Amino acid sequence: MTDIAQSILAINANAKFTVFAEDASAVVWLESTTPIAEADILAKQKELQTAYDNNAYQRSRAEAYPSIADQLDDIYHNGVDEWKKTIKAVKDKYPKE
Repeated sequence: MTDIAQSILAINANAKFTVFAEDASAVVWLESTTPIAEADILAKQKELQTAYDNNAYQRSRAEAYPSIADQLDDIYHNGVDEWKKTIKAVKDKYPKE
């Protein structure tokens, strides 16, 4: 899950603050940082979480793909068409949604 601090920094990368118990209403703003409304923080958190969830297939693919060295070795020994089959199998297993 996207945390409150990530959400605040996505709104204001220079914000200085302390967050207590992952509670958007319990933020202490430091060094004259302009406070961000709790509703804005929670809306940004929801937006970031949706983006993260929508890209789950990318994270799954990245873990499933062979290393670059193994992919190059596959191309060298088996040709580009066989390499494409390997990559396609991963893409088929973890499709874009």
